[in-house]
Amino acid sequence: MERAVLLRSLSSSSSSSTLASSTRLFSRSVHRLARLPRRHRLVPNVHQRSLLRRHLGFISPVSRPSLQLSRHFCSLSVRAVATSPLQSSPEVLGADDDVAEKLGFEKVSDEFIEECKSRAVLYKHKKTGAEVMSVSNEDENKVFGIVFRTPPKDSTGIPHILEHSVLCGSRKYPLKEPFVELLKGSLHTFLNAFTYPDRTCYPVASTNTKDFYNLVDVYLDAVFFPKCVEDIKTFQQEGWHYELNDPSEDITYKGVVFNEMKGVYSQPDSILGRASQQALCPDNTYGVDSGGDPQVIPKLTFEEFKEFHRKYYHPSNARIWFYGDDDPNERLRILSEYLDMFEANSAAEESRVGSQKLFSEPVRIVEKYPAAEGDDLKKKHMVCLNWLLSETPLDLETELALGFLDHLMLGTPASPLRKILLESGLGDALVGGGVEDELLQPQFSIGLKGVSEDNIQKVEELIMGTLTKLAEEGFNSDAVEASMNTIEFSLRENNTGSFPRGLALMLRSIGNWIYDMDPFEPLKYQEPLKALKARIAEEGSKAVFAPLIEKFILNNPHRVTIEMQPDPEKASRDEAAEKENLAKVRASMTQEDLAELSRATHELKLKQETPDPPEALKCVPSLSLQDIPKKPIHVPTEVGDINGIKVLQHDLFTNDVLYAEVVFNMRSLKQELLPLVPLFCQSLLEMGTKDLDFVQLNQLIGRKTGGISVYPFTSSVRGKEDPCSHIIVRGKAMSERVEDLFTLVNRVLQDVQLTDQKRFKQFVSQSKARMENRLRGSGHGIAAARMDAKLNVAGWISEQMGGVSYLEYLQALEKKVDDDWPEISSSLEEIRKTLISKNDCLINLTADGKNLKNSEKHVSKFLDMLPNTSLVGSTAWNARLPPTNEAIVIPTQVNYVGKAANVFETGYQLKGSAYVISKYLNNTWLWDRVRVSGGAYGGFCDFDTHSGVFSYLSYRDPNLLKTLDVYDGTSNFLRELEMDDDALTKAIIGTIGDVDAYQLPDAKGYSSLLRYLLGVTEEERQIRREEILSTRLEDFKEFADVVEAVKDKGVVVAVASPDDVDAAKKSHPDFFKVKKAL
Repeated sequence: MERAVLLRSLSSSSSSSTLASSTRLFSRSVHRLARLPRRHRLVPNVHQRSLLRRHLGFISPVSRPSLQLSRHFCSLSVRAVATSPLQSSPEVLGADDDVAEKLGFEKVSDEFIEECKSRAVLYKHKKTGAEVMSVSNEDENKVFGIVFRTPPKDSTGIPHILEHSVLCGSRKYPLKEPFVELLKGSLHTFLNAFTYPDRTCYPVASTNTKDFYNLVDVYLDAVFFPKCVEDIKTFQQEGWHYELNDPSEDITYKGVVFNEMKGVYSQPDSILGRASQQALCPDNTYGVDSGGDPQVIPKLTFEEFKEFHRKYYHPSNARIWFYGDDDPNERLRILSEYLDMFEANSAAEESRVGSQKLFSEPVRIVEKYPAAEGDDLKKKHMVCLNWLLSETPLDLETELALGFLDHLMLGTPASPLRKILLESGLGDALVGGGVEDELLQPQFSIGLKGVSEDNIQKVEELIMGTLTKLAEEGFNSDAVEASMNTIEFSLRENNTGSFPRGLALMLRSIGNWIYDMDPFEPLKYQEPLKALKARIAEEGSKAVFAPLIEKFILNNPHRVTIEMQPDPEKASRDEAAEKENLAKVRASMTQEDLAELSRATHELKLKQETPDPPEALKCVPSLSLQDIPKKPIHVPTEVGDINGIKVLQHDLFTNDVLYAEVVFNMRSLKQELLPLVPLFCQSLLEMGTKDLDFVQLNQLIGRKTGGISVYPFTSSVRGKEDPCSHIIVRGKAMSERVEDLFTLVNRVLQDVQLTDQKRFKQFVSQSKARMENRLRGSGHGIAAARMDAKLNVAGWISEQMGGVSYLEYLQALEKKVDDDWPEISSSLEEIRKTLISKNDCLINLTADGKNLKNSEKHVSKFLDMLPNTSLVGSTAWNARLPPTNEAIVIPTQVNYVGKAANVFETGYQLKGSAYVISKYLNNTWLWDRVRVSGGAYGGFCDFDTHSGVFSYLSYRDPNLLKTLDVYDGTSNFLRELEMDDDALTKAIIGTIGDVDAYQLPDAKGYSSLLRYLLGVTEEERQIRREEILSTRLEDFKEFADVVEAVKDKGVVVAVASPDDVDAAKKSHPDFFKVKKAL
């Protein structure tokens, strides 16, 4: 039930890398963005690079900006989780052949997939040609997905707008948004939809069978029989429309997707990724933007929108996936009811994606991106080299070897291509996603950002020279062994994070299936991996990898070099061009036309703001409170000690993996050293020891463990003035490598030499580039951190280590590294001496009982090696930012608007009903007013139940002051609220779904650790649950007074565009203190 305080955990990992992906992907809902994939990954640590994507890749849960920054009330999410292996055997049952035949399905193939312990049966619906993959096993987290090939012909964003729109009401569920009703009141473990450049996916997941089939039915009805093809208002709401509130005013564009894409086109990395993909494939569907270009979206007509649905959303063009422990016969029964309503058509032929022919010579493209005025623009260039690797799909062995090569070159800080580029001093951070193989033809991209104009050519030469050298010299054996261990560990661990495992498998399979290739092949990796390993052993790694570098990269003329130039005028030019277009539209209209447009605007808003009648809401299937467990999920926790140090142990099956956390108290650290802590954490993992350079240390960690990460963790503690603030070291290893894990953790903590000035300066540049990117792409997170910093000490600490203050610190530190390195190095050492101590240390272990017992001697030895320094006592950290309203100005076309206050200071005592009310506000008032009516991509509230801060936030928002008016109207909404028992029950069930968020074993162990640190007892968890289950309408009305405090006393932070801040200043001259951040 705790806030996902990991938002405050700024991490550094032994294999950290965050390279932008070239695969563009858009999602329907901001509620689940944290769980969306950008690319397939094998290695589950969120900072590890993708490798062997299509065949071995799991989905990383961090590809999109997280609007679950909303830090909801679910069990704490974690960085990496492990899962029990499925226990199914080849005897696991599929659907009866007779049943399948009677229901109109022909069995195409039937296999037992050893890698996922599942029976997989491929069916074809005889009447329509729809293909169905039915995967049966003992996983309770059931998954359904339906995928259509949806190749666009232009950049109007049809697939993306349609993906948003089909979930806005259907034949059986004629509500405004059944999707939102499911968000409100189901136990889903995944619920979303997303658009790729050539396909659209609609997945759901749940552990409750009744709930699961409810979700499946709503989704099937939505994709095949949506209301949006008959209702232009849905198209206008989700796509685009002219808005005119009064005939005397200017016309504006509005639309959820339109504003989402304006935000995307404000981010330099996104602009680069789109330019790369479109330049690599100018002659097929990848040459346009399936998400939509804001300058092109308004060209889309309702007729084209309807025709796209008619053409592609048909069973003949569908791939359907079922996975889990439900009845395989029931799956086919549900499908036959829908599929039998259709006749076969030619959609499968018409949607086929054509390949891009390879170029005969390289291409160079120069693009502009919006930059802030006054920056040192000469050092803000970006350059990226991109190759299309093949005209046809690659064979499995080659694809596997390329994925392995990608990891060798770029997968860890010690990887040679990555290391050489970052150490060159030619740029601040990497761009490009390495090998990408999610689309029809694989590609490879790599480059740098933060490059001086006169160094562009040097970067290109360095990339080509390094690749040539790698082809000539190969990789050392330790690097190859470390990569192989990383792969094999991850396969053994079988880890998909908070993502449902069945969905990870579906997206992996779809990478083949959508192109009419074998859907089983990507699920079976053991034999190909074994063959690759044998080939490397027999021929040597150079013989395997050098020909790949030469053929696919060095000797491949299909190369596109993208140079991105900063342009401080671009944002204002784009805005001016948009206003000019709209002025022309207005000038072409008569007074009668303008009056009609104003009337239509008000009519659309009335529809958006009018709630569905109770009788309509009843048509959406839901559970009852009797379906809900009365007790919270129990995590076995034994509190003991080893050598006098407290140890928490969680006896859970983890497939022979031990997960360990070593926790050090940060409260004795000097306040002025706090901003240096994230860089200290990175230095521990990316500098060398006396006898090992950082490359050797990194490879040793890769060879012996599943990874080590170090990061700060800070949170308020309810009822206490002082925050909870720690450094957490996380590691994982197979049971036979536990001694190695603790030996390496000790070396990282005590032996690393914090003296490498050149590498430290790289860390500063990388962190600065990362923060600048975060400001543009995740402004809501920056706004939330800034508000917290004004309201409590824990928030101030976190903002010093990950907000605007941190960015300012990094900007100053970059110069200081050159001028006063001895002082910085001394400060790093002081942090180590202050923090790394046996005193007040805590150990957290998650594994099965046998491995927990066996690990104790290694933990004991580790603790004996820790320094036994005496505690200095807690340092007084009393700082907060001034509680003034702030507008943080960045070059963007959208805004991120926040308002917050500490409601505990008003005397409010926490009740479980607050969780229900907050979730309800997200899915009703804020969804309807900020997103649906206001046109933002997202709007939500969050209650940090540890600090008492209740906050509102919006995401990619065209408005600023209007959104604040919505926030201030929340208390009146609650006072006037009427809801029947069904609506209340649904709200309670949806909240329990968040509280009981599906967790795999090490996530449970880690969540239990955080509860322990924050003083949340099992008794309190039970009390809160009972309060949630007994929530009444009166609680909603009483909570109106609580949120009134935010209206009256709240502090506002907006990360916003210059134009919108100027407009706000004109109407409210003294409202904002303006701060320029980029």
